[in-house]
Amino acid sequence: MINDTLHRPVLFFDGECNLCNGLVQFIIRHDVAGKFLFAPLQSATGRDAMKRLAATGAPPDSVVLLYRGIYHTRSAAALHTARLLGGFWKVFYAGIIIPPFIRDSIYNFIAARRYKWFGKRATCMIPTPDLQQRFISS
Repeated sequence: MINDTLHRPVLFFDGECNLCNGLVQFIIRHDVAGKFLFAPLQSATGRDAMKRLAATGAPPDSVVLLYRGIYHTRSAAALHTARLLGGFWKVFYAGIIIPPFIRDSIYNFIAARRYKWFGKRATCMIPTPDLQQRFISS
């Protein structure tokens, strides 16, 4: 499965965050090609990825997209995810022209309040058997 991540986007998400879990469910529903892979930040794979990301000087985040060896964080992760999702959703990638300090300020504002607004789970989501192959669980 790990070799598969070299060519497929991997979305690392906060498995305890209801907003993040909702995002994963949304992507699963709209990713008709099944190209996205997922890993909770709380998993061994997620923790390893966050260590690698921290080594680059970028802070770990609530949602991180790894695609073609590049970690996208904060608003860039959301915008690149929309682009890769394709269809109508790729129109949101136009937001990339907004300066990162503005986009990330909005992202940070929501991320800092996500537990208060959307709640928190006691445990990470457990994928159904038919979705298990899209989740990196090591």
